[in-house]
Amino acid sequence: MNKRFAIIGSILAMIACCWTACKDDISSAGKAVLDENDAIIVLADTFSLSSSIDSCESIISQADSCLLGEMETDYGLLRASILTQLACPEGYSYPAGATIDSICLFIYYSSWVGDDLSPMAINVYQMDKKTFSYSGTYPTDLNISDYCSREKSILVNRRIVVASEKLDSIANENGDYVPMLRMKVNDDFKNTFWAIQSFESQEKFNQQFNGLLIESSFGSSTVLNVSDVALGVYYSFTYSKAGRDTTVQDMKAFYANSEVRTINHIQYQGKKEWVEELKKDSDTYNYIIAPAGICTRMTFPMARISDAIMEHMIDTTDGDTIKRPYVNKAEVRINVENVYEGTTANITRNDWLQPASYMLLIKEESVNRFFSKRELPSDTCALISSLIQGTDSAGNAIYYYTYDMSDFLTNQLRKKTTTENLRMVLLPVSVDADISGSSTSTYASVRQQQTISATKIRSAKNGMKFEIVFCGFSIPDVEK
Repeated sequence: MNKRFAIIGSILAMIACCWTACKDDISSAGKAVLDENDAIIVLADTFSLSSSIDSCESIISQADSCLLGEMETDYGLLRASILTQLACPEGYSYPAGATIDSICLFIYYSSWVGDDLSPMAINVYQMDKKTFSYSGTYPTDLNISDYCSREKSILVNRRIVVASEKLDSIANENGDYVPMLRMKVNDDFKNTFWAIQSFESQEKFNQQFNGLLIESSFGSSTVLNVSDVALGVYYSFTYSKAGRDTTVQDMKAFYANSEVRTINHIQYQGKKEWVEELKKDSDTYNYIIAPAGICTRMTFPMARISDAIMEHMIDTTDGDTIKRPYVNKAEVRINVENVYEGTTANITRNDWLQPASYMLLIKEESVNRFFSKRELPSDTCALISSLIQGTDSAGNAIYYYTYDMSDFLTNQLRKKTTTENLRMVLLPVSVDADISGSSTSTYASVRQQQTISATKIRSAKNGMKFEIVFCGFSIPDVEK
């Protein structure tokens, strides 16, 4: 037994000696066979950005809701009007012998901004010059005089509105009251509209009826968020049943729905002057204001970023690119400074102007194409962020937008040419969720925001850092 243990001990001792002798060679075997240029590198760098306030004359009107009214704000006097077509009930015809009783215009509003006790007056005109093309794009500063002469209101009397009174409100299926305005039209318009008896197509209907202009004529404290507009034609007809004549009263509605064009006309008085005032503090704060068309431009030093990354992707002996760059992390965080956390009972005029719920970061050169062609955010053109609430190290609430630009920068780096600076802009947007379950996008549509918002952010010079974590993978010989 002892002899057998002795033999086993000798064998283990020999193995130990061999291991000690070969240990150094085995541990360095990988490095010996792996070329230095084939190693994966992971590095990080930090870059400074710049930001500034910019202004455009108008935005493309693609509203699913519209502003109506006037309101004095820190950013000038906002005036908002609505020009809209009405959908044709194709194939419809009034009953034989029908006679018109009256026509009423209905305006539904989901909410309002400003003083809910301040009166405002609403007037409505027929668009008597020309109408819209369904496929056309129209700016929010279009010339109303090109479409309407405003010679005569179609209402019996202009309507005085106090937003919070809800005099004409009706209960919906949930029992909640929906704010609504009901306005009776005059006899001239009633007879003109009743004369339209042919509803063959929307195109022919538009030739007979261009649409309506709805605007406020006084009051500078309230703006309504209008959700729906409809024209109700009340008529009656008689028919015979069982030898007796029966009179029936009915109504046909003409809606301003998605089948026709509705344009929100937006005007800011004194815009140039207050934009210049905001620019004076641009090193500390920037602004994004809707629907004023005030945005913030972000400038990324792409040439410097590219040079700093690509210097690690080349062969030091011959200067050839031997690694493919990939950006692992590149987060841009936009800190928001003007979130109101009080109650509506204490809200002031300026507290109504809150940050946008969604903010788009998009290439400056792509803005017009993106919205006119109704594109969706992509990693090569535009990124979107909702307003995020977090906490700082002291437990205080903070608000910000954040953008993961890793795929965006990877795409930019792999291009053969790199611009000196990449200009992108922050724009407030309204979104519709994608309910189809698609994994490619969470949004069905993205439009420039036409509801009221004002977003005050820290400028790039006010504590913004752009840290990039990147790596490099060897390029296969077949691709070199």
